[in-house]
Amino acid sequence: MGRIRSVLKEIIHGSERDFTKGNINKALIFLSIPMILEMAMESLFAIVDIYFISKLGSENATSAIGLTEVFMFIVMSVALGIAMAATAVVSRRIGEKENREAGKSAAQAIILAVLVSIIIAFVGVYFSEDLLRLMGSSEEMIQEGAIYTKIILGLNVVLMLLYVNNAIFRGTGDANIAMKTLWIANGINILLDPCLILGLWIFPAWGLKGAAIATCIGRGVGVFYQLYHMFKGTNRFKVLVADFKFYWDIIAKLFRISIGGAGQHLLTSASWIFIARIINEFGAEAFAGYTYGFRVIMFTILPSWGVAMAAATLVGQNLGAKQPERAEKSVWIAAFYNMIFLGIISVIFLLAAEPVMRIFSENPDVISNGAMCLQIVCLGYIFYAYEMVIGQSFNGAGDTVTPTILNFICFWIIQIPLAYYLAKVVGLGPKGVYITIAISSSILALLAIWIFRKGKWKLSEV
Repeated sequence: MGRIRSVLKEIIHGSERDFTKGNINKALIFLSIPMILEMAMESLFAIVDIYFISKLGSENATSAIGLTEVFMFIVMSVALGIAMAATAVVSRRIGEKENREAGKSAAQAIILAVLVSIIIAFVGVYFSEDLLRLMGSSEEMIQEGAIYTKIILGLNVVLMLLYVNNAIFRGTGDANIAMKTLWIANGINILLDPCLILGLWIFPAWGLKGAAIATCIGRGVGVFYQLYHMFKGTNRFKVLVADFKFYWDIIAKLFRISIGGAGQHLLTSASWIFIARIINEFGAEAFAGYTYGFRVIMFTILPSWGVAMAAATLVGQNLGAKQPERAEKSVWIAAFYNMIFLGIISVIFLLAAEPVMRIFSENPDVISNGAMCLQIVCLGYIFYAYEMVIGQSFNGAGDTVTPTILNFICFWIIQIPLAYYLAKVVGLGPKGVYITIAISSSILALLAIWIFRKGKWKLSEV
């Protein structure tokens, strides 16, 4: 019992371990548990957020959030692209014991993220209504939901920096700071949500506007916490004020890797716009069920990303330490653990999908659509468990091109045409879309495993 307490204390307060040496299982534990807890808090907020929005009793409000999230997927794609580059470059420098260069690389990633967020903010503030109209929203939904879209996209810099900064800490092996960041950010979100959405205590009832403000405040506080630790310094690296000038060689390297990273997620996110567009044609109840269903899916998928990101860190650091075989072994172990976890979640969804959906809605059509989403999509979970880890491991090695190509094949050549065909031509409706998601995700996993085994990713330079 004392040993367990010691391990948990080290996980929460940070570990000084060298992850290029020693037992791989222990390395995965010390990296993945903080990342799993980090992602669990992120997914918990997603559930709490939509829960309080559902209390407004407006399907338009729920749909507005669902549609805004489609565009936020694009913003997150860009953020994750830069984050992947930051993890790949920083982890490689840490593995090479070039800690000062790791600090410089971190600062350049932050500069890149801020510049990109300014462009996105301009589009979000001035074209929010047009973006919702593009998705086929009614004028009533636009009037109710545009303020949420405008605030979330306009202040996207807090999301951008939250993702990129946490990726930097993961790359250094300081996963506990990334974990605490999301605890703080999403803890504030969860506390403010009911206050600003429903008007509890002294707060105004701002509805959707309140949800957006709560989210941005929470993320903003999280970013300040990250920057404090970067300038204070950790056991592995420190960022100096002098690092915030343009080092063009580092920026070029980050940009090259992030283009592939952003590309793979943009391909995925843009494909979800088409998927959402197809489902939206079957009515507000169908789309609300889809929105609730995918919030629950994210609740289970996000903790799995913790294992995948731990594998990416181990790949980057071990390649930097010239230990490619150790890097590969880390990936297979992480993927196996992820498969067990998502296999258990699949069984739960198959048996209890409807009770889960009743948490969010009393509308039988919404419950039915949400339950169908959970039960069908989870059929691909066991395959997807491997793809999550292997895809992130490609990125951790600095090979962002391979996942980009695989995403294009599986989401654009297979998923979108097949979803349209099954939903509209065959007449399966949303069910056809969910079947397609399970099929395309499984194919993606099998292709990723096949290419990973070839081993070319071990030769990536960052």
